[in-house]
Amino acid sequence: MDLRKGFDISRYVRDIHDYPKPGIIFRDITTLLSNPYAFRASVDELMWPFLQEKIDYVVGIEARGFILGGAIAHELGCGFIPIRKKGKLPGKTIGQDYTLEYGVDTIEIHADAIEGGDNVLLVDDLIATGGTALAAVELIKRSGGAVVAACFVIDLPDLGGSKKLVDAGVKFHKLIEFEGD
Repeated sequence: MDLRKGFDISRYVRDIHDYPKPGIIFRDITTLLSNPYAFRASVDELMWPFLQEKIDYVVGIEARGFILGGAIAHELGCGFIPIRKKGKLPGKTIGQDYTLEYGVDTIEIHADAIEGGDNVLLVDDLIATGGTALAAVELIKRSGGAVVAACFVIDLPDLGGSKKLVDAGVKFHKLIEFEGD
């Protein structure tokens, strides 16, 4: 997909075959992040649809969502809140379990990070099956926040996560997609 001014960020995404296990193609954005033009284009395009929205916080999912989310929060002039894996945040937290193909995991947010009525933009690098993203949406809602939208650099639509978000009533924005993953 060509972005504004014809900049194609997909060429900055590196494919790593058989990671983390055989048969998987890992879509690595560290090469995108290391290129100043690709990184800037990604941040700009992720935030562009939300410039006129009232956003109180950008919430980023560990770990690449921190990088993108922090940059987007800075550009939008709002705060940034991390969602981390269980046990990584100090202080009082609330958690949300989600299902993985091999079990259950938990993500957490600080219990006092979001107040009732806060408008939140959820950010991560990639959406696949949607388990983590849907758990993050649930955490934001349980905290009293309203999810304005969820945005991602990469969508793997064949794995169904973006459809699950839309079916859950979450506005969805992505920059590029890769089929068959």
